[in-house]
Amino acid sequence: VLGMFGLVGSGRTQVARCIFGAEPFTTGEVRLDGNTVRPRSPREAVKEGIALLTEDRKRDGLVLSCTTRDNASMAIFDDLSKLGVINRRAQKTRVQQKVHELDIRPPQLDRLAHQLSGGNQQKLVLAKWLMTQARVLILDEPTRGVDVATKVEIYQIINNLAVDGMGILLISSELLEILGMSNRALVMREGRLVGEFTRAQASEEKLLASAAGVSQ
Repeated sequence: VLGMFGLVGSGRTQVARCIFGAEPFTTGEVRLDGNTVRPRSPREAVKEGIALLTEDRKRDGLVLSCTTRDNASMAIFDDLSKLGVINRRAQKTRVQQKVHELDIRPPQLDRLAHQLSGGNQQKLVLAKWLMTQARVLILDEPTRGVDVATKVEIYQIINNLAVDGMGILLISSELLEILGMSNRALVMREGRLVGEFTRAQASEEKLLASAAGVSQ
């Protein structure tokens, strides 16, 4: 798990959006498994195996008026469709499996997204991206606005995904989250990477000082 920390306005979210093809960039490159990729849109990023859980799940992550079934499978509609018609049986089977794996409650597939709690909405966004068989998962403030119990669940999901070989970029403004979850931590300030720490090197003081531009 690669953590990324920075103060408000540091450019963390912009980096995530550039990697995901949601914003253009003029310098630098994205390398995946040793190969350079340059997604020009989120659709292209998903095809490359990159997924982004955004910091605002209600605005960018879900269609609140749609069901759990449709939200969870939204990113794989092309795979589920033939001649423009969705295979509802295959859709139900795949969504049920992911709802069970992530313990989304209530587990009714016809429940509308806006009827779910914040924590279950967040797990539903995770389900959507995990359905794509992503190789890299970018998580921008993944535990914002969820209760403590759901935080623990999300941390366990992240750990399990990392153990299974998925690349995780964890972007967070919570220092303890970065320190507790990351094998390596990056620090951003004013749109630039200004620090890099191993788990053994990282501390609250070092990350804050680097983010603020204060020498220790």
